[in-house]
Amino acid sequence: MSNKSHKKFSLEKRAESFKYALNGLKIVFIEEHNARIHLIVSVIVIACGFIFHISTVEWIIICFAIGLVISMEIINSAIENLSDFVSPEHHKLIKKVKDLSAAAVLVCTISSVVIGILIFLPKITHLFDL
Repeated sequence: MSNKSHKKFSLEKRAESFKYALNGLKIVFIEEHNARIHLIVSVIVIACGFIFHISTVEWIIICFAIGLVISMEIINSAIENLSDFVSPEHHKLIKKVKDLSAAAVLVCTISSVVIGILIFLPKITHLFDL
């Protein structure tokens, strides 16, 4: 095997990879309106988690749902950017790819809303059970 397939582990390279990932987060939250909406809603949900003292299992589910929606938004943005680069003009197949990618975000978002309702609605209704 060649030396290229067995590169030595490097902390500098790992730090560089982390820097690129953080830059990707910065890009998505600066350039994508929907990503900012997801971020704001996530902050509100996290605050509600503290207010309503949700359980550890509920925190795990909430964190997973938030991570999934934001990750899917990042993937959707990457697909849209790549599609625009490959085909700057309108193309039927590129539109289909972008629509499918957006649908993935929508499915994750709807699932997350259902999770939020299942976790928080009983706690909210309990407040009114005086």
